[in-house]
Amino acid sequence: MSYVNNIKMFVRVYELGSMSAAARDQRTSPAVASARISELEKHLGIRLFNRTTRSLQATENGRIFYEGAKRVLEAIDEAEAAVVDVTKNPRGTIYVAAPLGIGRRFIAPQVPAFKDLYPQIEVRLRLSDRIIDVTAEGLDMAFHLGRLEDSTLKVRLIADCPRVLCAAPDYIERRGMPLDGAALVSDRHDCLNLRFPGAKEFQWTLQTADGPRRFEITGPFESDDGDVLTGWALDGRGIIMKPWFDVADHLRAGHLVPVATATPPLPVQLSLVSQHRRLKDPKVRLFSDFMAQHIRETMRRATEGLSLPGAA
Repeated sequence: MSYVNNIKMFVRVYELGSMSAAARDQRTSPAVASARISELEKHLGIRLFNRTTRSLQATENGRIFYEGAKRVLEAIDEAEAAVVDVTKNPRGTIYVAAPLGIGRRFIAPQVPAFKDLYPQIEVRLRLSDRIIDVTAEGLDMAFHLGRLEDSTLKVRLIADCPRVLCAAPDYIERRGMPLDGAALVSDRHDCLNLRFPGAKEFQWTLQTADGPRRFEITGPFESDDGDVLTGWALDGRGIIMKPWFDVADHLRAGHLVPVATATPPLPVQLSLVSQHRRLKDPKVRLFSDFMAQHIRETMRRATEGLSLPGAA
């Protein structure tokens, strides 16, 4: 087996904390992944992981080797990128993460088109609404919807996304039309909130005459999947706060209607984050430019003709 492939497998096992997860990531079987780690351990004459049937933990030697192994792979990537830049023949694998809604609507449908343009580039796309650690998870880039706090990453703004509070007509008929954020709280409206481990926004920040204000909303349901919340809202179960593009079709069809329009939500930013060194890689730049252009155009078409409160 290739020594470099063994190192790649070790790095992914270390970062993902699972032999089977690393095997899936590298498109092979757990048996092959285990064999590569065993061959690497035999070559080095040390144990890299303590393995049981239920857990896998890096040894002290494994933690030390990881730092060096990661630098080796980065050096190889940079060397290959330099050659590719000269030959104008981009190739390799891009690891990308995105929120579920963004990934399903804007990115995943365009990956085949990108592949058609650059057939020697492979894209590994991971979709999740949880907080993504680009560095720890070994990603080339991640799309992020919301405020960013990690200043060590390179941030590229894709779009400012206005948001809207909305609910199904039968919910409004049953509970009444809230005029503003204060009514959401005083009338104890059922607000459907996106929550996941590490989430900081358990309140809704809305625009008022006195500036942005946080409202302590309540509701019977919450989820870490934004599409689940939309489904509940369509079923008349409560009020959601969503970017326009995410619910534009439902608003046009009248399946959802704006509520609390006197205090619209603050817009949210869609950004692309990456480690600074990754931007030297031509395939990363190509993918970033391709998706940024596509997302902006698709968002523009999605919200064309809509007139909602809080829009610029």
